[in-house]
Amino acid sequence: MSGDRSGPASSPGGRPLSPGGRAAASSPVARPGPAGAAERRFRLVVLGDVMIEARADLPGVRFADVAADRLAYAPARAVVAGTAVNMARCAAGYFRRVAVLGKIGDDAFTPVIRRELRRIGVRDLLCVEPGAANGVAVMLREGAEPPAHGRSGPDGRGADGRRGVRLLVVDDHGPGRRLTESEVHRAAPAIRRADALFADGYALLAPVSRAALRAAVRIAREAGTLVAFDLVPHDVDRRLPAAEAVPVLEAADVVISEVPTLARLLGLPVPCDAAGVHDMLPVLDRAVQGRPLWLLRHGPSSLEDVVAYRREHVLLEYPTGYGPGVRRTGFGDRLAAAELYWWLSLRSGGGAPGRR
Repeated sequence: MSGDRSGPASSPGGRPLSPGGRAAASSPVARPGPAGAAERRFRLVVLGDVMIEARADLPGVRFADVAADRLAYAPARAVVAGTAVNMARCAAGYFRRVAVLGKIGDDAFTPVIRRELRRIGVRDLLCVEPGAANGVAVMLREGAEPPAHGRSGPDGRGADGRRGVRLLVVDDHGPGRRLTESEVHRAAPAIRRADALFADGYALLAPVSRAALRAAVRIAREAGTLVAFDLVPHDVDRRLPAAEAVPVLEAADVVISEVPTLARLLGLPVPCDAAGVHDMLPVLDRAVQGRPLWLLRHGPSSLEDVVAYRREHVLLEYPTGYGPGVRRTGFGDRLAAAELYWWLSLRSGGGAPGRR
C-alpha cells in the first residue's frame, strides 16, 4: 500500500481526508447515490464470473414446507449474469469505461453474452474455452408468507415481515474456474491503463483461477492501478483456508466485506452489534498486514451500515439505505460501484462527487 503507518487517515491512494481522520460529511450513498454519477469518470476492469442465470421468485412458497415435488408458476427469467457482469452493469452508470475480464464457454449462449456486454456499454475482454459449455446458475427466492394482496414485497418480505431465503445453485465446473495466468497477461494493457481493478473471491475457489487472480493483482499494483476486492462468497470460510485469501486482502487497496464473512474467515468472534464491529478493528489490523481500506458492511442482514476503516482510523460511517421494501438482489453491486467511484474521486483530489 502507498503511504506509511503514521499520520492522518487517507484515501486509498494515500491522500489525506479531512482533519480528524474523517471524510467530508457526504457519503457514497448520498453522493453520487445508487442511481449513477452526474459525471462518468475513471476506467474500471472487472475480473470475475460470467454466466447465464435463471432467476425466479416464489411468492407464497417456503422452502421448509416443500416436502415433495412441486410445480410452481411464478415470475422467472434468464439473464446474463455472474459476479463480473453484475458489477459491470452497475459500474457503467458511474465509470467512463468499464471492461469485463473472464472466461466463458463456446456454445449457443456465447453470442448472447457478448451481445449483452455490448448492450450495456461494457468492453469485452472475455476468453473463450473452445468446446466448453457456458456456466449456469439458478437463483430461487422463497416469498415467505404472502400478504393479503397475494404478492410478496420487492425485498421478498411477506405479511409477517419475514424476508424470503435465497437458494443459489452455481455450476462448479464453469469456465471461469479455468481462467489462466497467461490469459490475464494478455489483458495486462487494459489493467495497466485502468484506474481500478475490481475482483472477487470466487476466483480463489479453484487453483487455476486463483493464480490468475493473483497475477491480475500483481499487474495492477506494478502499474499503480487501484485494486478493489470483494470478499465473497459469504461462506468462503467453509471453502478455503484463510491462508489462501489473506495475501489478496493484504495486496488490495480496498476490501469490501460483510463483517460476519470476514470474522469467520479470520477465526474471529462474529460481532453482534456496531460496538462489536468497532472492537474487531484493532484485531483486524493484527490479522491482516498492509493498509487496505476496509468497507465493512454490518447490521441485521449485514447490509444496512458501513464502516470505512484503514489501519487505526475509522474514516467514515454511513447507512446504506437498505431495509424493508428494498430489493436485495443487485443492491450490493450498486453500493460497491458508488463506493468505488466515491473513493476514487477522493483519491484523485477531486473531492466527493455530486449526484446525477
